[in-house]
Order: sequence, then structure tokens, then C-alpha cells
Amino acid sequence: MKKLSFINKIIYLINVIVALLLLFSFALPFLPPKTFSILSVLNLGVSFLILVNVLFFLYWLVKLKRQLMVSLFVLFLGYISFGSLYKFSSSKKIESPDNIKVMNYNVRLFNLYDWIPEKNMENKIVDFIKTESPEILSVQEYHPHENIDLSFFKYKYEKLSGKKTKYGQAIFSQYPIVNSGSIEFPDTGNNAIFADVLKGVDTIRVYNIHLESLRINTNVETLKNEDSERLFNRIGSTFKMQQFQAELFLIHKNECTHKMVICGDFNNTAFSYVYRKIKGDLNDTYIENGNGFGRTYDFKFFPIRIDFIFADETFPVNGFKTYDAHYSDHYPIMATLSLKP
Repeated sequence: MKKLSFINKIIYLINVIVALLLLFSFALPFLPPKTFSILSVLNLGVSFLILVNVLFFLYWLVKLKRQLMVSLFVLFLGYISFGSLYKFSSSKKIESPDNIKVMNYNVRLFNLYDWIPEKNMENKIVDFIKTESPEILSVQEYHPHENIDLSFFKYKYEKLSGKKTKYGQAIFSQYPIVNSGSIEFPDTGNNAIFADVLKGVDTIRVYNIHLESLRINTNVETLKNEDSERLFNRIGSTFKMQQFQAELFLIHKNECTHKMVICGDFNNTAFSYVYRKIKGDLNDTYIENGNGFGRTYDFKFFPIRIDFIFADETFPVNGFKTYDAHYSDHYPIMATLSLKP
């Protein structure tokens, strides 16, 4: 430390602060938002903190300074606890006649209010889904748009709400749906639905979860102008609601005896309390067979993964893909699963 220049001492001080923040954030998945709502806001910045610590590590590495150990230690601890933010291994795809392709997609009402200034966006979404041809499709923010035709799926279950504009969640399937239902979340348009699909002699429970939205305008200039205290309080309140919604879901999930796949938009990251609780002993299909950052939400400055497909150990993960299809504020993901006999 004594041999550092004044500028490098300042840089090192900032490095230590950022490393400590990242270290603290590793405890957040174990802290319920109802008790630690303000602290849980840090969930959203974990990806950013990881990337900044990588930059600090590279900075000290170039300068051949032992200060690189601070970020290296925290990054290593995060890696062994949560895995890598970036998946370096190429996604392998194993072809099998028993494969089931499961897609999850928040379609944002099929661009009903022209958030993306392009015509016929709803048709582009449908054409994309048809081209990728999943056997099971889980959709959040579904709207029965007059131009939407998903009749190439043989079966569907939807749960809609709203007075003027109907919207909600839907599950489409090429396999028969033999049972279905909804888990209602109070005081919100969000909910979770399920469909039991029959493949051969196996019944598979497919959940579609949409947890409470943060309702944040991700435009950086807008965020700069928003009152920080009010923003933090709103995010903290949303995380409390997400915990309550996750608890309602888990009561239902724990009563299920079928093989299970959980899809959804959690509006929270893989470093969150709700992610850890909902995932439980299931496999995150991105971790099993994904590559890259796995970004699922359109945020300009660093990757955010808030949409997930979980599967129980009955299903080997034979493939996973995050699509760079900018037809919504979310990016679609698809897992290729194989059903063990």
C-alpha cells in the first residue's frame, strides 16, 4: 500500500468498497425481503458489481500489483457459491426422440402500445415461435391480440384479468393438457398458473410464474432524475410482495407429485431470495447447458437474467438457448429436456 501512488491508493480504496459490497451481496439470497427489504435492493446490482470487480482485477494484474487479490478472492468465493456470471462452455445440444422443447417468453402484450416503434411486431413474435417450434410454450403478459394466431399449438390454458385490456399468463402445448389451474396473488394482475401435460404415459406439471414487477423505467436518464429514496422504497416493497407470492406458490408446488418444470419471469435475479426458494432442488437449465451471459431483459449497460426455466432431475438438459430476438423488453429462452424412462 505504501508503494502505491496517490491515485492508485484512491483506486484501491474504491476497489475494497466494491469488493465488500459484492461479498455482502452473496448473503442476500438467504435474507428474506420482508425483514431486509432495503438490503435486498442490492440484488439488482450483483451483475454490475461482478463486472466492476473483474475490471479491478485486470487493472492490478496489468500493473503486477498484489492488490489484485482483493477482487480475485471475492470473485472466487462467488464462483464456488453461485457459479459464473458468464458461461464459457459452448451449449451442447443432444438430439433425442424423447426431447421436449420448452420455451419461456414475456411478450409484453405483443407490443400492444407500440413500445417498440415497429409495425406488425405481434406477427414477428408469432413467426419466431412458429419457427423455433417448442412443444411447450410459457407466456407472461399474454394478451389475446386480434392478430395473434397460435393455433399451431393443439392445447392451451390461459388466465387473464383486466377490464379494458385483458392480459395474464398462458401455457401452450402440443401434448394434451389433462389438468390446469391458477395460483392467485392478491392485489395484483400477476399470478402463477399450471398445466399438467400428458406425454406418453407421463404426466408433467408445467408452472408459469410471473412475480410482481419492479415498474422501473430502465432508461438511464430517467433513473437519474428519479428520487433515490422513493425508488429504493418502491423496490423494497416490491421484493416483499415477491416473497409473499413465492410463498403462496411454494405451498402449491410442495403438494405436487408429478415430474415438474417451472418457467417464469421472476422480475428478480439469480442472486435473489425468491430465486433460491423457488428453485429449491431443481436444475436451472441455463446453468446446466447455457452459454454467454444468459441475458433475458433489455437493459443497456449490463446483462440481467430474470427469466428462468427450472426442471427436476428427471429431465436431463440436452440444450439451452437465449435468443437475441428484440420483439419485447424480454428475450425468449428455450430449454431442450429429455424425459428419462
